[in-house]
Amino acid sequence: MTASEEYARVRREVGLLDRGDVGVLELTGRDRAAFLHALVSNEIKALAPGQGCAATLLDVHGKVQVVLLVWVADDRIYVVTPPAMAAKTAEALDHYLFSEKVAIEDVSREWALFVLAGPTARATAERLTGALPPDKRWSHVGAKLADVPVRLVSGDGETGEAAVWLMAPLGEASKVRAALVGAGAQPVGREAYESLRIESGTPLFGHDVDESVLLPEIPFENLLSHTKGCYPGQEVVVRIRDRGHVNRLLRGLALEGEQVPPQGAEVLLDDATIGKVTSAVWSLGLARPIALAFVRRQHAEPGTRVSVRFAGTTAAATVSALPFAR
Repeated sequence: MTASEEYARVRREVGLLDRGDVGVLELTGRDRAAFLHALVSNEIKALAPGQGCAATLLDVHGKVQVVLLVWVADDRIYVVTPPAMAAKTAEALDHYLFSEKVAIEDVSREWALFVLAGPTARATAERLTGALPPDKRWSHVGAKLADVPVRLVSGDGETGEAAVWLMAPLGEASKVRAALVGAGAQPVGREAYESLRIESGTPLFGHDVDESVLLPEIPFENLLSHTKGCYPGQEVVVRIRDRGHVNRLLRGLALEGEQVPPQGAEVLLDDATIGKVTSAVWSLGLARPIALAFVRRQHAEPGTRVSVRFAGTTAAATVSALPFAR
């Protein structure tokens, strides 16, 4: 299938994303929920088994060290990390471990993860397993797919469409994948995924978000509880909310012309640099180049005309709210 066909499957039916590169940590021990709750930006202690959330681990300056998915099970908590971040995240959590009864184990090599994405994702998951997690994001339920025990997890629409994650034993990955493809979920490659992701305004850790980024600079409402207790970086987040502002914001850019700018391309206003591109792609839905970029707050209003400089050329662009309107 072409990238355009893969894109269309996700927008109209269902596609399959392979998430075999993410990390998985397992927290056990009676203090696991209280321990994790004290360290991340979102509410953990109030989550019942079968519930979950997205969260960040910040440093004391409010900067994002990692973006995490947290899935609470009966006797353990699964923490899903970005690719190549499991060991670093485990080390960061272990740094705060003193007398609490918590064990942190990297189980990345025990699990395969897939995502069904598209309008028929939930129906496809239910048809294959006879089960379905609650619609609330990151809720999850145990099930069986082709006699393989799996965990079904409601996603957060990173592609702009409904999503169901499937967590399966690594040794059964090929069997699960074959069942998903057999049900009509065609694999989605990088080009189509990037178009879906950027159109939907979903930041990617390591590209759009890294350790230089303050949490309030990105779309963060789903990553943060305003009512929980203290955690590292909370003072900065609250101070920005109540008494100040950030100097830049993650926005979309709709570019004119045919060229896709590279990561790091400068965003300009009247020849002054006001930001930089973090991700860009040829949008298969909008038929033009689009980008995610950090833009200075005073120029971040959607509709602002700017330009992007790269490869010896300058392309006109317009600041866009996220997600992009299709």
